[in-house]
Amino acid sequence: MPQPRPASFARFLLWLLALLGLLMLVVTFTPLDSWWATKLAGGWPNPQGDVLIVLGGSRASRDGIIAWDSYVRSMYAVRSYREHPYALVVLSGGTGGSVKVGSSMRDFVQSQGVPEAVLRVEERSRSTHENALYTAEMLKATPGKKVLLTSDYHMYRALRAFRRAGLGVSPHPIPDAFKRGATWDGRWPAFLDLAVENAKIGYYWIRGWI
Repeated sequence: MPQPRPASFARFLLWLLALLGLLMLVVTFTPLDSWWATKLAGGWPNPQGDVLIVLGGSRASRDGIIAWDSYVRSMYAVRSYREHPYALVVLSGGTGGSVKVGSSMRDFVQSQGVPEAVLRVEERSRSTHENALYTAEMLKATPGKKVLLTSDYHMYRALRAFRRAGLGVSPHPIPDAFKRGATWDGRWPAFLDLAVENAKIGYYWIRGWI
């Protein structure tokens, strides 16, 4: 069997290194992240409604401290509530473990002045698909306009998952990856989140969940 020529392998390696270098330059020195996040967000609408649905992110730590993505979404939920008091705020997220994301988010937004009486928690879900299914089940008899709040890079998939689950929602994306992409130290973490999210969009499309 013929062996690969060293020159061919060397050329392949040079092309690979050149592409990686180009990617590094594009991510580091261009507004790629912010542009990409805006595309997935679908713009920056700020709708008002009767029910605010806030999606959790990564799992909370064992002592109940919420992860960064859940914290950012919770903080924007507090701001949204202060601007327009909702009749109901639903915090959706289980994500395994003994401390549920939704419960940790509820504790945080309550500490920021959102009344306990308007808060409801969905903590069975372990994915965006389940966020949509269990929240739709929870709110099937609840009237009023529903607003969905989540990170910009997550909105494309989340919005379509909720509509596929039969719950009509208006999107309220928050500038998560968009803002991180504006700083040198935030661009690569934001890029990785955007890349992973696009892989998840493809998986959800194949499964028929969006």
